[in-house]
Amino acid sequence: MMGRLSVRSVRVTMPESIGAIREHLVKVLDWQEAHVGFDKAIDGILPDKRGARAPGFEHSPWQLLEHMRIAQEDILDFCRNEQYEHRMTWPDDYWPKDPAPPGTAAWTDSVASFTRSREALQQLARDVEDLTATVPTGKPGQTYLRALLLVADHAAYHVGQLVAARRALGIW
Repeated sequence: MMGRLSVRSVRVTMPESIGAIREHLVKVLDWQEAHVGFDKAIDGILPDKRGARAPGFEHSPWQLLEHMRIAQEDILDFCRNEQYEHRMTWPDDYWPKDPAPPGTAAWTDSVASFTRSREALQQLARDVEDLTATVPTGKPGQTYLRALLLVADHAAYHVGQLVAARRALGIW
């Protein structure tokens, strides 16, 4: 017979718990505990494989990288820009048409830009006064918290696709 599980109640003040939630949001944007993170997934892809599409895969590593960057920057702009207007068309403006980057600099710039916008989102998670507030140009329910969770979920999904594509290309 198994013993009873004893759960001890710990009182945490609201400011302490909000701080803990903020730090978890910061971590989830760069999560590497439950799965591979962006940095490891993108590292070491040689230029001749960046535009390669594995059989059965719709997107190349370049297209996945650019899509993640574009979407993440758009959501960051949505959160920070009080004059934000959604002008992009789905899916055309969110996915590069060409499977290959136009050059090595485009790849390097895209990785750096993704990293910068991820860091800006992490700072937003720390600094925004009320995570449950609607973003400046958002509709009801479009809160900072929702935006941060959306970015984390979106990146995790496409990082998984990137790893699967790398495996299929024999470069994992």
